[in-house]
Amino acid sequence: MINRRRFLAGAVACISSASALAQISQKNSQIGATQTTAISSNKPTAPTVLCTDIGSDIDDTWALAHILRVPQLDFKMVLTETGEAEYRALVTAKMLEAARRTDVEIALGRDFGVMRDEHRHQGPWVKNYDLEQFPGTIHKEGIDAFIRLIKSSVVPVKVIAVGPAPSLAEALKRAPEIAQNCEFYGMYGSFDFGYGGNPQISAETNVRVDVNAFRTLMTANWKSAVITPLDTCGLVHLKGENYYKIWSATDDDLLRSVIENYCIWAPRVPWMECDFFATASSTLFDDVAVYMAYDGSLLDYETIRFSVDDKGYTLRDENGPYSCKVAIRWKSLEKFEDFLTQQLLSKEMA
Repeated sequence: MINRRRFLAGAVACISSASALAQISQKNSQIGATQTTAISSNKPTAPTVLCTDIGSDIDDTWALAHILRVPQLDFKMVLTETGEAEYRALVTAKMLEAARRTDVEIALGRDFGVMRDEHRHQGPWVKNYDLEQFPGTIHKEGIDAFIRLIKSSVVPVKVIAVGPAPSLAEALKRAPEIAQNCEFYGMYGSFDFGYGGNPQISAETNVRVDVNAFRTLMTANWKSAVITPLDTCGLVHLKGENYYKIWSATDDDLLRSVIENYCIWAPRVPWMECDFFATASSTLFDDVAVYMAYDGSLLDYETIRFSVDDKGYTLRDENGPYSCKVAIRWKSLEKFEDFLTQQLLSKEMA
């Protein structure tokens, strides 16, 4: 459990630092927006769906904000994954309202029952939010709505999956043909390195929680498919000036909502002691999957054949049943973290 005095002292210190950097942050975010526009403005938009277990680890919230700041992704829908579908919809809906993007539809995926308070790590943020007040579209039969969206699209849909995937797997079982009209980008696995760059591989959570769902994803006939494992996504953090730029963007409703959620999440999360929330982000696994959907040039890729054991380990295996393009290492992690910061700050592009 985090020491509350230390927790609050860190927040006060960070607020002071953020105030000192506010003018620098505003100037740099404007520069960053200009640079990012130059990189991406000529690329066409593509219909995009996020499949997420938002409300558990905080990185899904960062990833949602990231998609909302990418002009070449025509964001159409969020499909909830695992746990309590309505809780995940609450977090999503309030974030979309903060971004003024209630045109993005929310599709309730498979529901696994009401989550206890200790598992609703961002619960206090949506305690008084009424899903009925959301002015956009919420599909109670979300899997069917997702299938209709894919079938009706005249161009391939980018499907970004950043959580255990029972809802997406169910959609593929009901209508396997939809995969042919999808470009798949996922955050899954661990091939050469585990959590935190550990040289011992890990049973990565998104695979481990629902191994069979992941196996279904890997046998689907996607138009294209690429995943980011812990080897790359498990190394991403915003810290130092990059993080202070985000923290001090207090006039940005979307980024303020991200930070509010992070501050609520930090003392509630059970698997780590997040007493650094005032100076750095936690690991932003999911942002790499989002990045691959519109750029991905700072990553090195390898096509890997592998097997998946029942504990959720993805094992290099020349005779394995699965093969996928994998973002296996960074060309420059530092450049990506700078780029991600610029992208998140570019609110005028949304």
